[in-house]
Amino acid sequence: MHRRHLLAASAALVPAALAPATLRAQAARAVCYNCPPEWADWGSALRAIRDRLGIVVPHDNKNSGQTLAALIAEKARPVADVAYFGGNFGPRAVAAGVLAPYRPALIGEVPSGMRDPNGYWFAIHSGTLGLFVNTDALGRGVAVPEGWNDLLKPEYRGKVGYLNPVSAAVGQVGLFAVNLALGGSYDDFGPAAAFFGRLKANDPIIPTQTAYARVVSGEIPILFDYDFNAMRAQFTDRAPVRFVLPREGTISFPYIMGLVANGPNPENGKRVLDFTLSDEGQRIWANAYLRPARANVALPAEVASRFLPASEYARARPVDIERMVAGQDAAVARYRAAMGV
Repeated sequence: MHRRHLLAASAALVPAALAPATLRAQAARAVCYNCPPEWADWGSALRAIRDRLGIVVPHDNKNSGQTLAALIAEKARPVADVAYFGGNFGPRAVAAGVLAPYRPALIGEVPSGMRDPNGYWFAIHSGTLGLFVNTDALGRGVAVPEGWNDLLKPEYRGKVGYLNPVSAAVGQVGLFAVNLALGGSYDDFGPAAAFFGRLKANDPIIPTQTAYARVVSGEIPILFDYDFNAMRAQFTDRAPVRFVLPREGTISFPYIMGLVANGPNPENGKRVLDFTLSDEGQRIWANAYLRPARANVALPAEVASRFLPASEYARARPVDIERMVAGQDAAVARYRAAMGV
């Protein structure tokens, strides 16, 4: 063959020779919406997924609301393969038709209230709502409160904070935690309305945005918040704080994942979801002070010791996400009426 023709033939073969490698590179990718490296130690999780599975997952700093909005906007041509949400977004995502059912191998170890019965979403970890207390800021002679009803005592006047349930998701979780602990139900919000009406007289602090720094600094001595924030303050920031799981009880709120319907890399997405429930994945969440969704995962002694004893967590019931979402508007309406806002 003439040299010129030989070179042309060789050049024509190059794309075909490179095609498998290119396809492999494309296949070794999955897009996760709302997997920010600084939250829940997603940074370590994404590195482990890359190292263990050979799948690269780019960082993504959306929040739950932005994630759902993007999935709906891209429904005809999805960009993401998997998505991570606060638990109350699961039913909304299912109703919007942006998730596909998938049950990871270990999903049977996730409590039934923390997974969709049809397989559209499941919890990977959870936070338990309680009292995030700066013990130094309470003042001399003021005891650490042990329950919700303690907060109504005069010694806690002006010392109790909670995020506004009208606009903040954790504030709404607080409504349900108090209501269920004090004898209410997902349909009867009377106990919470009565509690917050009485708490109003004790001059609560009601921020609209995350108040972590205000507790660490002592500006807010007591805040309705999750155990993982209190533990971060205690063990990472070395602040004089404690987490109190109220004696009357509380709820655990899940953070969930699901497979995006018609995503570009569904098999990689499924492998990522499998990893989140694996022993290694679950331990990563525990390192970030989030309770693993699988209760029987063995944790290193140092990590396990940061959490309250199991006997304490026995007072925390998993929230029923479907019923919480259905009752959110009614709960907020009762709260507004009780507070006169």
